[in-house]
Amino acid sequence: MLILVSNDDGYTAPGIEALVAALRPLAELVVVAPEVNHSGASNSLTLNRPLFVHQAANGFTYLNGTPSDCVHIALTGMIDRRPDLVVAGINNGQNMGEDTLYSGTVAAATEGYLFGIPAIAFSLEHKGWEHLDAAAAVARQVVERALERQLPERTLLNVNIPNRPLAEMKGLRVTRLGRRHPSEPVARSVSPFGEEVFWIGPVGQVADNAPGTDFHAVSQGAVSITPLRLDLTHHDQLDPIREWVAG
Repeated sequence: MLILVSNDDGYTAPGIEALVAALRPLAELVVVAPEVNHSGASNSLTLNRPLFVHQAANGFTYLNGTPSDCVHIALTGMIDRRPDLVVAGINNGQNMGEDTLYSGTVAAATEGYLFGIPAIAFSLEHKGWEHLDAAAAVARQVVERALERQLPERTLLNVNIPNRPLAEMKGLRVTRLGRRHPSEPVARSVSPFGEEVFWIGPVGQVADNAPGTDFHAVSQGAVSITPLRLDLTHHDQLDPIREWVAG
């Protein structure tokens, strides 16, 4: 068994170190991660400059690119075997609801999914790495089950884990994505050179945390597992838009 591991917090992040340590007994691991933090990079690929690959002292491979770059390069020339699974994380903070569209962690897993490899993204509910050991144990449990029961090729799972001791986890729940309100307003300041500076505002409040959503499961202390797909076609609008075009 071969697992490709990546993240978006960078190759020195505690989350990826804990994930690798937890998964090492299960399979052969190849780690390819960004050199620096790329949170919010989404599925971006670097096309306007060269990417340099380096080996860290701990055996991890890192490069000056995005999470998607890392998995893409690994699968298209860096490793000579097709992985059985692509795993991303453990992210420093949740990726639920619309967060999944921006997440570099989910993007790393998505890149594996696009190549037909089952993939799983792991994230902690809150930033700060509290109870990271418990999150790593949960990740091992999920990956162990994925390897034993052979997930279908076109599977992409988004897993969010509460920051709490393992004994206080309320099990695994299969969920749908919830929703947030729009983000908070930007913050403005002035640079030392007199230029106006804008900072993207904090994420919005949760708008849909009904039972069955990822937000609800994690708030109850359960691990949320949401299967994702990438078909962005709005199928319900195909016929109305055909009529709009024809009319």
